[in-house]
Amino acid sequence: MYQRGAILELKRWAQKKDRKPLIIRGARQVGKTTLVNLFSDQFDQYIYLNLERPEDVALFESFSSVKKLIQALFLQKKMVYSSEKTTLIFIDEIQQSPVALSILRYLYEEEPLLYIIAAGSLLESLFNTHVSFPVGRVEYLVVRPVSFAEFLNAIGDSAALQQLTNIPVNDFANDTLFRLFHTYALIGGMPEVVKKYAAHENPANLGDIYNSLLTSYSDDVEKYAVSSSQVQYIRHAMQSVYAAAGSRIKFAGFGNSGYGSREMGEALRILEKAMLLHIIYPQTGATLPLLPDKKKSPRLQVLDTGLMNYSLGIQKDIIGSKNLGNVYRGIMLEHLAGQELIAEQYNSLSGLHFWVREKNTSVAEVDFLISYNGDLIPVEVKSGETGSLRSLHLFMEMAPHQMAVRLYSGELSITPVTTHAGKKYFLLSLPYFLAGQTKNYLPWFEQEIDRLNRGS
Repeated sequence: MYQRGAILELKRWAQKKDRKPLIIRGARQVGKTTLVNLFSDQFDQYIYLNLERPEDVALFESFSSVKKLIQALFLQKKMVYSSEKTTLIFIDEIQQSPVALSILRYLYEEEPLLYIIAAGSLLESLFNTHVSFPVGRVEYLVVRPVSFAEFLNAIGDSAALQQLTNIPVNDFANDTLFRLFHTYALIGGMPEVVKKYAAHENPANLGDIYNSLLTSYSDDVEKYAVSSSQVQYIRHAMQSVYAAAGSRIKFAGFGNSGYGSREMGEALRILEKAMLLHIIYPQTGATLPLLPDKKKSPRLQVLDTGLMNYSLGIQKDIIGSKNLGNVYRGIMLEHLAGQELIAEQYNSLSGLHFWVREKNTSVAEVDFLISYNGDLIPVEVKSGETGSLRSLHLFMEMAPHQMAVRLYSGELSITPVTTHAGKKYFLLSLPYFLAGQTKNYLPWFEQEIDRLNRGS
């Protein structure tokens, strides 16, 4: 199963007594429809509606009564509405009908026995202020590309998956997991790509899928431009985002263009609403709450590292590489670490965070921050087994805890470190194939710190 984590989230939703209709969000082609089709096996009856089909849209636009709508729906699908049967209704491409979106609020109130899931894209942009959006009457779940753990599951390597999720990881598994992670890094996490690779295990056969995905994303997002000039801005943004991925950006002149900050900012935010990228503003504090500083340059994270690799033509550099930190100046590995950190976060408010301290004479930057037990844990992605920890030192001198993480090309270890100002902290060094498991390691890391402090 490609998205086993998302299936578990759907099961939790279905078991709630106060369950509301669920809207699944995510970029096109991340497997939303496949996910719900798999989940439908849990129910006695399954009704699938695609609002790109006129006959399905007509159902919602022909009835003002929710009761009559449901009766007509069961009649059309030749099913019986019974309280003795569990029924899942999936409304796909709900953005095609504002009426269907507004009806979700009444389904929650009038048909609590039904299990309602909807999926759509660019909901914030598509509906005007006259549409009654069901605020407070729906729940959300975000679906992202396949994680490394899900990739292992998809290719049927249960032994590697077991070793990956074992805490702490066994040293004897490192070589195998590094090799498999390099393959995952090469092809990325788009479900169609992973499915074809799992069937043939030949990365050379995947080019047509990448081309199709990139073309369809460009064509799809351009539909939401409000003018012909904005079409050009969006097209330029789509062509330029992969070269800028993993880097901090400025809107003005983005992608070596002559376009202004407003034009490119709007284009990139449309791509963000389509969930094709994240615009990540930095944190400047070392404690909660998370307060992104929008006066500073953001960093760009695109949907999938595999799409990035294909667009940039760096796949050949990954093949045979012994250390992904040496590929594309280390940007590819850092970007993939970000993708892994967010891959199995299903909350619509989830996101990536990083830290900066900018002074006239120097800039310090920590690649990622993880919120854990009321603290912000810094995560650095290093290209080799050694390297400067200057930025980590500066962050940890401000932080009220002793936990820092490094993802690198070596073996798992915990090392006591002392900053230049004399603060002692502990560095958890993880093989970079464990990026997606980082948060799972923090309770174990905390226990190890307690043990080490008691022994000192």
